[in-house]
This record gives sequence, structure tokens and C-alpha cells, in this order.
Amino acid sequence: MVQAFRPAGIESAETDARVLVGHALRLDRAKLIAQSDRILEAREIEAISALAARRLRHEPVSRILGKKEFWSLGLTVTPDVLVPRPETETVVEAALDFVVRGGLRMERLRILDIGTGSGALLLALLQELPDAVGTGTDVSPAALNIARENAAYLGFEPRSKFVVCDIASDVQGSFDLIVSNPPYIAHGEIALLAPEVRDYDPMVALDGGDDGLIAYRAIAADAKRLLAPGGRLFVELGAGREAAVRALFTKVGLTVGSARKDLAGIPRVLGVGLAS
Repeated sequence: MVQAFRPAGIESAETDARVLVGHALRLDRAKLIAQSDRILEAREIEAISALAARRLRHEPVSRILGKKEFWSLGLTVTPDVLVPRPETETVVEAALDFVVRGGLRMERLRILDIGTGSGALLLALLQELPDAVGTGTDVSPAALNIARENAAYLGFEPRSKFVVCDIASDVQGSFDLIVSNPPYIAHGEIALLAPEVRDYDPMVALDGGDDGLIAYRAIAADAKRLLAPGGRLFVELGAGREAAVRALFTKVGLTVGSARKDLAGIPRVLGVGLAS
């Protein structure tokens, strides 16, 4: 399998092969190593070959497995939702820093996750904030079905609800903490994305319009209505989008902090608040 993956340009060939073989054989890593010298049955070879063929078409391993870990939470992912990325955990980190600095961790915070998809951001925050309650929005009913499933599986159903709408148009009330990983790829750049993203993530979760800023404009336009006094909004940034997004929020009279960088050193998150 590894020998087939490398020429196909799959960088994590060894890791992917190990995970897929383990999945096909229903063995964890330790058991896979312990049984590495046994002869495979015909049905096992067939199962492994089927998974390998999918990966060779550049289908992400997480989609093949139907699971993705985010903030140590095992989330179900389907073709209806974006696979959460490690850099998106920077949004969670920024939000939690704000909460901790304000001494708010045990408060009954109201959280809004705009464009929640699988529910990754909202559920990660509910995991860390035991008294918080949250709302996730998405334009896709199918995506929200997955978010609800994840919330129920992780035990957060009593503290979460999900609303089908564009941005937050059908959401009432104000929120202490708002997070969002909006679609921010400029339409003309989508063809340049890795096939794992371009061919398998839902287009509605990627396409940010001609300049990649459509969702940010909509969020900025509604932020004052949605933010509670003292509340904070944290949005994920696409690479190179910081200045343009900062200008959008500043233009509508909001205060914008310094960008938080991800592990690669890329400005990844902007924190936005009401002007004092």
C-alpha cells in the first residue's frame, strides 16, 4: 500500500497505510504490530484494497473512516461537512484565553458558532466550559444533522441547539462568545486546492465568493446585534486575509485585537468586540 501511495503524491503514506489497514482488520495499532507477520485472508485483502483505492483517489483518511479527532473529541464527519483542521483549534484556544482572562470559565456563557458544520468549534468549547450553553447555525440541514449527532454522542445535547439559517439570520438574543470558521477561499482559487479538499469538502463550506470575503461581510454586518456587552467574536482567517477582514470589522465600528497565529506562524484568528 505504501509503495502505491508514494507515487500518487500522498505525503503521509506510511501513516495512512497503517491506519487504513488497521481499520480494515479492526485492529488498533498495538494489535496490528503484534499480528504484522500473519497471512491475510482473501476477504481481508479485498477490504484493504478497497480502502487503498479510495485513498489513491485522494479521498482523505478521515472521510474514509467517517471520523475526525478535533480538540480530543471524536467527531463523525460525512460528505455534508467540512473536515475540521488542526489550525482551527486556534479559534478554540483564542476563545478560551478570553474566557480564562475574564474569570468566566464557570459562568453560564452563551455561545454562538456560525457555520458550525460538524459542530467542532461549539462542542470543543462546551467540553471546556461546563456551564456554557450554545447554538450552532448552518445553511445546510444535512450538516446540522451531523452536528446534532455529534452533540448527542458526546453528551452535549442538553446544552446545545442548532438552527438552519444563513449566518445568524434566524437567531435571537445576544451571545458572550461567538466563533466562526467561515468559507474564505476565493472562488477562483478553489481549483488550486489539494484534491483532498477541493474534491471532498462541501463547496458551500469553502467558497467565499470572488474575493473570499462574503461571509466575513455578513458576520460583520450582524455582529453588533449578536454580541452581548463585554462579549467577543473570534473568526478564523484564511492565509493572507488578515488586513481585509480587520478592515471589514473596523468599518462597522467594532474593535479588533491582534491576530493570533497558528502553529505554522500564520495569522489565523481575529478577536472582535464592541467599541467601549
